[in-house]
Amino acid sequence: MTLTCDQPAVETPIPERTVTPGGGARAKRLLDVAVSALALGAVWPLLLVIAVAIRLDSPGPVLFRQERVGLKGQVFHIHKFRSMMVVHDGALVSAAGDSRVTRVGRVLRKSKFDELPQLLDVLAGDMSLVGPRPEVPRYAELWPASMRQTILSVRPGITDPVSIELRNEAEELAAATDPHQYYVDSLLPWKAIRYVDYVQTRSFAGDLAIICRTVLAVARG
Repeated sequence: MTLTCDQPAVETPIPERTVTPGGGARAKRLLDVAVSALALGAVWPLLLVIAVAIRLDSPGPVLFRQERVGLKGQVFHIHKFRSMMVVHDGALVSAAGDSRVTRVGRVLRKSKFDELPQLLDVLAGDMSLVGPRPEVPRYAELWPASMRQTILSVRPGITDPVSIELRNEAEELAAATDPHQYYVDSLLPWKAIRYVDYVQTRSFAGDLAIICRTVLAVARG
């Protein structure tokens, strides 16, 4: 997928769609807790193997923690398996072929196994299985105000339609002359539009379908 954005993102009014908390919200939270707990119980041997591999591959902690913006604008720490060297230039976007990525990290990113610790964030209530992917504060501030309010009205998720459609985002960034600028000018505004679309059309059945599509996409590699 190639996206272009020659002009800065213009704030446009987003029709409000009020979702009243109730049975649907409770069912979604119950699904989050049940699936994440069962998944953690099922994959803990894999998590242990990954943790050992990370420690043997490069110095540093097993987990990577970073501030992200969540429900109602609350900042939380997202967790991933560390896939980069501890000492690097601090760039917020990472393209394919990034020299900062470790040998084990390349495998984790390709398989998406680096995202597995976010199941703990789901159990903690900071994230959901399905929802807009959380951005760092610097990037979340670039969302138009009307879009930001809509996006942050739900918990961020481990997966969403954008995650499936942009599965090869790192390769797209690698093809850009300036990955950071390309992300800010092209990908970030496009993602915001898609996030708003998800929030305004979401349903319990739709979330189940997204989970199934994600599992299939990961299995296909």
